[in-house]
Amino acid sequence: MSEDPLASPLYRARTGGAKPARVNELTQRTVAFVLAGGRGTRLKQLTNRRAKPAVPFAGKLKIIDFALSNCVNSGIRRIAVLTQYKAQSLIRHVARGWGFLAADLGEYVDVAPAQQRLGEAWYSGTADAVLQNLNLLHEADADYVLVLAGDHVYKMDYSVMLAEHVASGADVTVACVDVPLAEAVNFGVMAVDSEGRVVEFEEKPARPTPMPGRADRALASMGIYVFGTRFLSGELERDACEAASSHDFGIDVMPGLVTRGARVVAHRFANSCVNMVGDQPYWRDVGTIDAFWEANIDLTHVVPELNLYDDHWPILSQQPQLPPAKFVFDDETRRGTALDSLVSSGCIVSGALVRRSILFAKVRVGDGSLVEDTVVLPNVVIGRRVVLKRAVVDKRCVLPDGFVAGVSAEEDRARFHVTERGIVLITAEMLERSAPEAAPR
Repeated sequence: MSEDPLASPLYRARTGGAKPARVNELTQRTVAFVLAGGRGTRLKQLTNRRAKPAVPFAGKLKIIDFALSNCVNSGIRRIAVLTQYKAQSLIRHVARGWGFLAADLGEYVDVAPAQQRLGEAWYSGTADAVLQNLNLLHEADADYVLVLAGDHVYKMDYSVMLAEHVASGADVTVACVDVPLAEAVNFGVMAVDSEGRVVEFEEKPARPTPMPGRADRALASMGIYVFGTRFLSGELERDACEAASSHDFGIDVMPGLVTRGARVVAHRFANSCVNMVGDQPYWRDVGTIDAFWEANIDLTHVVPELNLYDDHWPILSQQPQLPPAKFVFDDETRRGTALDSLVSSGCIVSGALVRRSILFAKVRVGDGSLVEDTVVLPNVVIGRRVVLKRAVVDKRCVLPDGFVAGVSAEEDRARFHVTERGIVLITAEMLERSAPEAAPR
């Protein structure tokens, strides 16, 4: 992409060639609030012990690393991560993996747990979470606020959206992407006029309104907003006084702004997507086991839609010091092999075959085993002669010799969680429950 996002043809076409203050000036006057308190119930037992943004992804990352990396790469280096549900692993990850910013230059990634600053209640919604942390915004003396979710997978230059916001004179700019109509029930659905102004906004409608001329697609909010600081403060205080409000950006704040005639402008994600492949920009809500599995397995393709090998827009994360992955034995009867797979540091594949799979750090695969179309999270031990197909294995599981999953759906349902698409989720707790009882002494 161009070094100056304002010089891109897409940006100039969108804004009519208008050029506001330089991008780096805008980003320096901006603070990002990353909403990372979600429980992620649709990920089932995968979020029993961690918040959704802390779920591992792509062999060596956490989901939240995409939002944080987008901020840093965009030049926004004052970031507050708002946490709530089972946040310890997320707090540890941010503290250990994101402490490299230059504090002496005013750069930081701060974690802000729910602290009951405005009363005895925890966060009641995404808008309330930001309201309870407005002190961070005022301390930063920022002119603009970027509000975004910490649980989506995508690569986006927020500075382009910020520049559009300033050029358009919007009260709020909301990022949007078109999605299949059947999936739009999970998002906020918008309608815009010919100038890109949002004229309708409905959160998770039962019957989404299709895009004009596209009966099979709907325009969905990405949950990414740019506000002016003063405007946002006033709207959050207004919302806090509404007894009937659930204090959520998508459910209450955005529809209310549209209804009252505020200037709400849509930002097309295609204008700011980094490394877009084809006609559709890559953005995934990996909020279900099926979506999580598919997004990970997509990375094993020869040319995946999500490019993790881009030196110009790296996805940063905590990098533990581990030895290289090792593949051992080269005999006719046992050969350590991985095909069309991602294998992370610290892994040992011993006389086993790994195909179209992702092995996170420090996974051990024993002799004679087959791991196929499977996502294996860190510190998993896979014994000998194990067969795994179309599965997600949570961290620190120990699969005994001869273990089989992903072959018989009926047997899998008796022991593990099986999705509608037949993906098997295996956790340490499930293994303990399904293990044969110890023989009496």
